[in-house]
Amino acid sequence: MTMDFLTRNNVRVLGQGERAIVFAHGFGCDQTMWRHMVPYFEKQYRVVLFDYVGSGNSQLQYYHTDRYSDLHGYAQDLVEIMNTLRLSNAIFVGHSVSSMIGMLASIAHPQLFERLIMLGPSPRYMNDLPDYYGGFDERDIDELLQMMQMNFIGWASYLAPIVMQNAERSELASELERSFCSRDPHIAREFAEVTFRSDCRAELAHASIPSLILQCSDDSIAPIEVGNYLHAHLKNSTLLQMTAKGHYPHLSHPEETTSLIKHYLTSN
Repeated sequence: MTMDFLTRNNVRVLGQGERAIVFAHGFGCDQTMWRHMVPYFEKQYRVVLFDYVGSGNSQLQYYHTDRYSDLHGYAQDLVEIMNTLRLSNAIFVGHSVSSMIGMLASIAHPQLFERLIMLGPSPRYMNDLPDYYGGFDERDIDELLQMMQMNFIGWASYLAPIVMQNAERSELASELERSFCSRDPHIAREFAEVTFRSDCRAELAHASIPSLILQCSDDSIAPIEVGNYLHAHLKNSTLLQMTAKGHYPHLSHPEETTSLIKHYLTSN
C-alpha cells in the first residue's frame, strides 16, 4: 500500500540535500511545469515532485469524484505522499490552488511543514462584495465551466494566453494550452469547479506555518487585492510583489521566482 501513494501521484524524488522541498503544480498542469526551477534546488535540497490524480502521469483509476469534491481530498493526497516519504519540516512550494491545498494540509499536520511558499495564491476566486474581491463574478465561473463542458479544446485555446500573459512569448501560452488539452476533460472540469468555487478564507485564521506570498503583476487569476487580503489575514506571512507578469512565473520567469524563494528561505 505504501508504494501505491507514490505510484498514484507519479512521485519523483531528486537532489542531494537533507532538507526536503515539495513542489505542487496548479490546475491544468503537472510536475513538468517546475522543470526550469528544479536545477536551482537539486544541489541543496531533496526535491519532491508529483502529479495530482487526474494530472500528468498520475494513475487515473484512483480518481473518485467524492474524494476530490473539495480541496481537502487533494490535501489528503499530499499528506499521504509526505508521510510515505517520511518527510517533516519540509518546504512546500504551491502554485495557484496548490497554495491553499498546502495550507489545508499544514493546518491538519503542521509537523510536516517548515515553510509554505505560495505562488499566485487565492483563498477565494469568486467575489463576495462588498467585503471581498476575488476577481471573478459567479457568472464568470459559470461561463468558464460551461465552455469547458461544451468545447474543451476551445476553452483551452481561449484561456491559455489570457492567464499566461507574456504575449511576446507565444510559446509559453502554447505550452500551457497543450497542458490543458492533455487532461481528461471530465476530471479537469471537476477540478476547475472545485478550484474556482473554493473558499478557504475561514481556514486562514488556523494556519500557523510561516508563509511567503509571491504576488505576480498583472495576474488575471489572482489580482493584487487577493494578495493583500491573504497577507492581512494569514499570520506569519510575507508578501512580495514580483515583476513577472501573468499567473505562471515559474514558467515565464523561473530565475526571478527562484531568487525570491531562495532569498526568503535564507533570510527567515
